[in-house]
Amino acid sequence: MLLFKILKALYPSTPCPAWIERLEHYAYLIRLDRPIGTYLLLWPTLWALWIAAKGWPDSLVLFVFVTGVFLMRSAGCAINDFADRDIDPHVERTRNRPLAAGKITVKEALVVFSVLSLSAFALVLLMNELTIYMSFVGIALAASYPFMKRFHYMPQVHLGAAFGWAAPMAFTAQANEITPVTWLLFMATVLWATAYDTMYAMADKKDDLKIGVKSTAILFGDADRFIIGMLQTLLLLDLLLIGQQSELGLYYYLGLLAGSGLMIYQQYLIRHRQPAPCIQAFLNNNWFGLVVFAGIFIDYWVE
Repeated sequence: MLLFKILKALYPSTPCPAWIERLEHYAYLIRLDRPIGTYLLLWPTLWALWIAAKGWPDSLVLFVFVTGVFLMRSAGCAINDFADRDIDPHVERTRNRPLAAGKITVKEALVVFSVLSLSAFALVLLMNELTIYMSFVGIALAASYPFMKRFHYMPQVHLGAAFGWAAPMAFTAQANEITPVTWLLFMATVLWATAYDTMYAMADKKDDLKIGVKSTAILFGDADRFIIGMLQTLLLLDLLLIGQQSELGLYYYLGLLAGSGLMIYQQYLIRHRQPAPCIQAFLNNNWFGLVVFAGIFIDYWVE
């Protein structure tokens, strides 16, 4: 958000132009100040691309997917705030979001979502026909996820499916095929997202119970830490199977070892179920995604 501070500094003695204020509100709408969601979508996308290519992927495919990660995560934030426009004002952590605070209109949020989604789809049109067809499922999952907390207690699983859909798309774009490893990567992302988003939901549990929003943190109750641990264990077993099926070597398994240590640390952070440490545990998952990717990258690089 440094750019907006610089722009405002250009008008020290006059009111800041309305267009700068508007752009700043849009930037907060798509969480430019909080890129963690982009990272958590980027890492499994890169896992899939590198494994599909058995090393460095095609440059155009890499560009399309990395840019698409940013665009779709940003679009997801816009539609999320639209879906939660009547909920966010009642939650301490979200009441100052642009739409909840009345700084932008519902129409503006929908326009931002549409522009970002269409931009992502335009990029997908550079890919092969199968990937284009697959993208419709991805858009449907991303657009529907924010509404799921009203209907069932596992919106975190839906988020995992939305993020995990990057795996089959990466395989069709890079290798023009879907293999058993593709679905193992999809499942790994579902397990991972369910675990880390439950940590996130633990921080909002009191507010969610008060306003009637559903989540796995509420569903799991006092067993939340144990179930998160089970999800993390299943994730590691899934990643071990991916390594075996993809014939990855020592560096990959060292990455998983480092990731195991991070999972233990996350369990330590959520031990008292306090909101701030739970958010810290959620944020720590960025490092888990990074070390797993580092293991994949180095393993193929030194092969």
